Amino acid sequence: MLYPVTPHIAHGLWKELGYPALLGELLDAPWPQVDEAALKQDEIELMLQVNGKLRGSIVVPAGAGKADIEKIALASEDFAKFSGGAAARKVIVVPGRLVNVVV
Repeated sequence: MLYPVTPHIAHGLWKELGYPALLGELLDAPWPQVDEAALKQDEIELMLQVNGKLRGSIVVPAGAGKADIEKIALASEDFAKFSGGAAARKVIVVPGRLVNVVV
């Protein structure tokens, strides 16, 4: 991956690490393949806003629906701290990004 940017250093490292014996010369080496399984996440972090102001974050399962995200947001410590004990009037969920709770 360094070769296009720093060819001389990458070639030197390639030789020092012993890759020519295993994979051949650096110019002939294949590009790394993407491991799709490594990119999948079990949990994601969503930003928590109270009345439009960033007040913290929550961690939810990656496949959580809007109702589950709402429950987690309303039960979070950050919401309790910044809502002042008031009940939520509206909860806006932007999937994969944030939760905005209007008090």
